[in-house]
Amino acid sequence: MDKKVIKSYKDLEIWRKGIVLSMEIYSVTSLFPDREQYGLTSQIRRAATSIPANIAEGYGRESGKNYIQFLKISRGSLYELDTFLTIALGLKYLTKEQRNHLNDKTEELSKMINSLIKKLDQNPK
Repeated sequence: MDKKVIKSYKDLEIWRKGIVLSMEIYSVTSLFPDREQYGLTSQIRRAATSIPANIAEGYGRESGKNYIQFLKISRGSLYELDTFLTIALGLKYLTKEQRNHLNDKTEELSKMINSLIKKLDQNPK
């Protein structure tokens, strides 16, 4: 089986999935009440965009140890996002279907981040 050569963080599936999640977050939060623009909407968007941003920044550090640290920050942002989405559901800004869909996305990214951290921890080049 051919392995894809990674030339850039943009080649990473984990980064691409983070970008897709961020765009979906922007879409669903655009329907939130205007009064939340500087509150929950802003916090959700910042947490979501922080996920792929930290994956990219860590990749650019060219050190396994540094990359792991940025992946952990990305994971923290993912957990923060998940918490904000739970609040948004409770406030009825999200439907259960939207929340379930986003939960599937966040769980997948969480598994990918944890797997990459474990892989880099075992082989920190």
